[in-house]
Amino acid sequence: MLPILEKIDQIGYHSLEVWGGATFDVCLRYLDEDPWERLRSIKKIAKNTPLQMLLRGQSAVGYAHYPDDVVEAFVSKTVENGMDIIRIFDALNDVRNMEPAIKYTKAAGGHAQGTVCYTISPVHTTEHYLQTAEMLAETGVDSIAIKDMAGLLAPDKAYEMVKTFKEKIGLPVYLHCHFVGGMAVGAYIKAIEAGVDVIDTASAPLAFGASQPAVELMVKMLENTPYATGLSLSALFEIAAYFEKLRQERGYKQGVTRFSDMRIFDHQVPGGMITNLVSQLKEQKALFRLYEVLQEITLVREELGYPPLVTPTSQIVGAQAVFNVLTGKRYKLVPGEVRAYAQGLYGEPPAKIDPDVLRKVLGDKEVITCRPADLLKPKMDLFREEIKDLAKSEEDVISYAMFPQVAKKFFQDRVRRELNAKDKAELIETKGHTVSDIKKKGICSQDGERPESLEETQELKPAKKEPFIDTAGLKVVAAPMVGTFYQASSPGDDPLVEVGQTVKAGQVLGIIEAMKLMYEIETEFSGEIVEILVDNGQSLERGQPMVLIRQK
Repeated sequence: MLPILEKIDQIGYHSLEVWGGATFDVCLRYLDEDPWERLRSIKKIAKNTPLQMLLRGQSAVGYAHYPDDVVEAFVSKTVENGMDIIRIFDALNDVRNMEPAIKYTKAAGGHAQGTVCYTISPVHTTEHYLQTAEMLAETGVDSIAIKDMAGLLAPDKAYEMVKTFKEKIGLPVYLHCHFVGGMAVGAYIKAIEAGVDVIDTASAPLAFGASQPAVELMVKMLENTPYATGLSLSALFEIAAYFEKLRQERGYKQGVTRFSDMRIFDHQVPGGMITNLVSQLKEQKALFRLYEVLQEITLVREELGYPPLVTPTSQIVGAQAVFNVLTGKRYKLVPGEVRAYAQGLYGEPPAKIDPDVLRKVLGDKEVITCRPADLLKPKMDLFREEIKDLAKSEEDVISYAMFPQVAKKFFQDRVRRELNAKDKAELIETKGHTVSDIKKKGICSQDGERPESLEETQELKPAKKEPFIDTAGLKVVAAPMVGTFYQASSPGDDPLVEVGQTVKAGQVLGIIEAMKLMYEIETEFSGEIVEILVDNGQSLERGQPMVLIRQK
């Protein structure tokens, strides 16, 4: 992005959306890149155009609710590092979950944009959306955004909502539509006629499909009208040529609308969510069951009170649907996030949850009615203590607060990269060993323990041999999905169970991270743990034995 950014900065855009949402997680998890450095690098070049990001309310850029002090630290550092406009949304349109982030954004000097997530259901009416927008206006937001993440906003509905918001609220209104089934262009035109202030677009090679309409198309359509943008088409095409070359070199597909995309009008699953589902089902070796899952999503969404399908509720509904299909028994395997959602820990669902499903998911647990974050204790000091040896800055601590397992691995790999960058003959201040000694012998540069993050030491570790155990009379707890096994809920916590321990049916044996969610793996029977067959952080295949239990 950086080589073309100076030209983008000269176009005259209202703002550039460059950060937040899934990009933070992707940087750490897949790109081996510091998201904070990405933001600073962009800000150094984009001197004329305000930068914009997407923030998931009380979830910041993560998938669970964080305490207020974590959200405050994140927002404060985000503005300090160069962010101008923060688009704040909540998957349930629960304004209580947006208020703290709005307050912290304004306190830090940023533009706080309150967001209404658009979806279609018996309870999602124009009156419902107006009420949400009016509540956001009361919090002091600087503008209102309508977020149509699934491309479901019809042109006439776009006109109605924008006109109503402009007349009743009096704040600038932004409209964000995904192309998907193709209605976004019509929705934009009607919204413009209704008085919308800003629309979101993408450079042509990155547009359409699950993305936004192309900026070049919208500029041309508005040319010679009262709504002309004044943006240079020739300059836009020069930028598009850069991205087109990059797209072809990287093998990325052009965004298109296919029959499968048009089916969004039926199942309402956003394009980005379908992309995730395809990836997740491939991982689970069950891609052929995609359409079953899409049908199940429609049913699960209704049973869970019609939540808009946007992060994190898209992951919550989608994951539950996947495992309803894969296990063949609905709600037999329930992610912790689904239980939390049903209990009210993500906020108030738009409609009541099906009583039978609620009973299956929650059992005897009571539903809460307070603001979910009111139940969370401050944690920034705890995070600082847990990651103090690896964190170089407050931004590192915040990254760890968002994604503990992922960020810790990123920091460990960063240490490895820094060690490898040094002169291998250089002596370092650790018992007189050289860097090459450390790599050959597995000597730690700080406390004498083996540095597990060094690639070279990984090669020296003997392959783990699966123990031969006579399973006669033993019960095998197998992995219900492809994922990563963790012995505890958080890094540094004691393992949930140990060999020799007696467990009861329903007790949690470990955690599996899969499809961006954490699943508590419970035993279906009581007994003594004979063997734990997997290591902390180990990748698992579906059906792989994890724990052996002798029934009592």
